[in-house]
Amino acid sequence: MSKEERYLTFALGKGRLANKTLELLEEIGITCEEMKDKSSRKLVFVNEELKLRFFLSKGPDVPTYVEYGAADIGVVGKDTIMEENRRVYEVLDLGFGKCRMCVCGPASAKELLKHHEMIRVASKYPNIAKDYFYNKKHQTVDIIKLNGSVELGPIVKLSDVIVDIVETGSTLNENGLEVLEEICPLSARMIVNQVSMQMETERIKKLIHDLRTRIALADASK
Repeated sequence: MSKEERYLTFALGKGRLANKTLELLEEIGITCEEMKDKSSRKLVFVNEELKLRFFLSKGPDVPTYVEYGAADIGVVGKDTIMEENRRVYEVLDLGFGKCRMCVCGPASAKELLKHHEMIRVASKYPNIAKDYFYNKKHQTVDIIKLNGSVELGPIVKLSDVIVDIVETGSTLNENGLEVLEEICPLSARMIVNQVSMQMETERIKKLIHDLRTRIALADASK
């Protein structure tokens, strides 16, 4: 197979992220008609003309597919990139799916964060929580991994605070919790396999350039 015939493969995080990514790609002339058939049972979708392949996966798996070269390019939330900590290049902020990673809890927990006390932190993102408390705040904490509604942690006294994604903050307010500290802003990002970046530099750089131009135009027209 000559170099021109090689497919570029995209791994997209399922759901809203994938839909928004496909809309954005369509705006720069990249389409995948197969993916529009909602009844399709296919797992991998192909655009023969542009030599592109797409597949959907759970968000946390996207950086794994990209690190190991099963996908050249991935689109996933910054939270997932930070939590999974895979060897990939983060090349572009796509500007959608914006939210924040925060430390949240009852107002009374503010004091615990000031005095470097030993506290319990519940989170779906134990690596992000650990990095923040150990390396940025230099506070020793007990981190408890939860998979479900982490807001329950402080309510049932499992933890003092939580580390979680905040979009509007309405769920927190309804449960008597608030944002105590902001860790970082989040949004959808494009990641690239390190070898693919060397092998397919021109194609990937053109894609990044076209997307960046399109995003800048959209921002300018707001």
